[in-house]
Amino acid sequence: MPLIRAFPGLRPAAGRADEVAAPPYDVMNDAEAREMVKGKPWSFLHISRSEVDLPPTIDPYSSVVYAKAAENLATMRHEGVLVQDSSDCYYVYRLSIGEHSQLGVVAAASVAAYDSDRIKRHELTRPTKEQDRVNQIDALNAQTGPVYLVYPSDERIDDLLAGVAEGEPTIDITAADSVRHQIWVLSDKTRITALTMLFDALPALYVADGHHRSAAASRVAAARAAANPHHTGDEPYNYFLSVIFPHQQTRILDYNRVVKDLKGLTSDQFLETVGERFKVEMTSEPVKPSETGQFGMYLNGCWYRLTLGAKQIPVSDPVASLDVSLLANELLEPILGIADQRTDSRIDFVGGIRGLKALMERVDSGEWAVAFSLLPTSMGALMAVADAGKIMPPKSTWFEPKLADGLVSHLL
Repeated sequence: MPLIRAFPGLRPAAGRADEVAAPPYDVMNDAEAREMVKGKPWSFLHISRSEVDLPPTIDPYSSVVYAKAAENLATMRHEGVLVQDSSDCYYVYRLSIGEHSQLGVVAAASVAAYDSDRIKRHELTRPTKEQDRVNQIDALNAQTGPVYLVYPSDERIDDLLAGVAEGEPTIDITAADSVRHQIWVLSDKTRITALTMLFDALPALYVADGHHRSAAASRVAAARAAANPHHTGDEPYNYFLSVIFPHQQTRILDYNRVVKDLKGLTSDQFLETVGERFKVEMTSEPVKPSETGQFGMYLNGCWYRLTLGAKQIPVSDPVASLDVSLLANELLEPILGIADQRTDSRIDFVGGIRGLKALMERVDSGEWAVAFSLLPTSMGALMAVADAGKIMPPKSTWFEPKLADGLVSHLL
């Protein structure tokens, strides 16, 4: 089976994309989702977050929620808001905001390649969230949330996609967060074959964002194959919806931390203890780290620059050398007693898109005691971790800009 393949996508009818497109299902809470759909009967949130059409007391993992999503999808198809292409296509997708732009392709990626680690992952999944995606796919008989994949930049692929994007886009919308989404439908069989072969020659793809969705797709495929006495491997369920960008164009922002207390230490005692492991300098400006082993710390209305010595950075270990690991191993665990960032309620995470001001606001509110700013994890570091078959610490990457849901879906 090829690494990726074209498919007949389900997408907004002409002129309806602006009504349909929605942020990813997991970037807002319930109250925010309910607010977003007001006056927007065709928002894709009615499918990806169908609890918005049910009482606020509903369990979001209830079977009623998944049934409502399926009902809403059927309605949008029946009303002609969503239509399926009649032939296999790729969909060239450009994301733009400000000076940043990235050009990739919406494709169906091979579950077999994922299962054999040719599509590499770097995060663990949480059972509840993974099961939620399994239930969603089964109820809809479709994959509606794309997995964000990355390919090692290849000039031939880049040039082919750029050539398609020279034409007039089929979809061209700008979302409320100022991100521009453009899509070109690639239906030419010659170029489809060429793109498929170019991707097939790549050594690997990498899951950037969407570990729960890709894991869920694998589980659904295994279950359907086992239940299908005529299984061939060519069925749509053997592939999962993805958007694939070249690694050099992918933008990862910092993923910062706030901690509720100093584990019984006074501020002076805490600073003294930190000083035993880091060079500590007070600064007059917020600290945005510029190199590995450097961190910003906001405490009692003051910013500090924390710097580790070169000998404290284990450069031969792709996980231990990450800044998120260095902060955890040198400060969060030994000084603040935070051993498991996945489960400890004393720590929270703030995406870099919110800026350093958000860290200051959290601490100044009195609810949090100290904040840390980190250097963004690089795409090269992520790929090195995945190539080594290792797992990143939680909340290591914040990808921006975000993909939109609803622009292309994959029916099973």
